[in-house]
Amino acid sequence: MVSDGEITLELVTTVPGNPAKNWVPAQHYQIQKVSSQEPIGQIDLRLGYTLDLVRYGGHIGYRIEKPFRGHHYAAKACLLLKPIAEQQGMDVLWITCNPDNWASRKTCEYIGAKFIEIVDLPQDSEMYEQGERQKCRYRWIIY
Repeated sequence: MVSDGEITLELVTTVPGNPAKNWVPAQHYQIQKVSSQEPIGQIDLRLGYTLDLVRYGGHIGYRIEKPFRGHHYAAKACLLLKPIAEQQGMDVLWITCNPDNWASRKTCEYIGAKFIEIVDLPQDSEMYEQGERQKCRYRWIIY
């Protein structure tokens, strides 16, 4: 568990990688408000580097529940993940989001990640099959 005094990240589960799908191991955290211990969202950290992860999937995925949006909780949770990623030997994290997801794009900018480009998803990807077509790519150098 890690905290900044306002929010806490509590490790819920660690998922092993899936080589058949070219997936790396991942850690799933619940984001809670310290004052009430109320769950306000989730954040995931994917551990490792694959081409698909770096180009399309990203190392960090987050979701803040609607009543709690607008308080930079996703950005604060990303900042809390930074030392965890460093402990895992990671020095650069890639974060991806849909081009029209302005909240996620602002979160990336807030933490100091640099916008690199918008890429088209390959037609054989699961994200493409789910209706997504492009991803914004942000590079976050964490040390």
